[in-house]
Amino acid sequence: MIRIIAVGRMKDRNLGQLAEAYLQRARGMARLELREIKDSRPDREDREITALLGSDQGSRIVVALDEHGEDLDSLSLARLLGAHGSVTFVIGGPDGLGPGTRERADRFLRLSSLTLTHEMARVLLLEQVYRGLTILAGKPYHRA
Repeated sequence: MIRIIAVGRMKDRNLGQLAEAYLQRARGMARLELREIKDSRPDREDREITALLGSDQGSRIVVALDEHGEDLDSLSLARLLGAHGSVTFVIGGPDGLGPGTRERADRFLRLSSLTLTHEMARVLLLEQVYRGLTILAGKPYHRA
């Protein structure tokens, strides 16, 4: 099971359609759930995210997207997806991740050295999850 918790809605229709396309492709290969948290005060977002994450640290790895996180290539992300039965990715809002979410995260991942909107981060994450799943399945989508 792959779960994505994202702060904020997709306001840009074109990016929303692209995110939905990758979400559907990935769902054809794995169970994938996307939960949106309303963009609000950082402390409220943090409480909602940590409530969704729960305390089941032993059975689910939490990967928080953060500009200071580690760089992974697509093969490494595929290995991460394949090594864990359940992975949750967290995309924070404009104010970043709260202390509860940061404490609950097992790993921090950055998608780029550039600052991205949460909408762009969602599209890039969904594409990379789909790419990782195709790598694990031996499908020809990834060419590197």
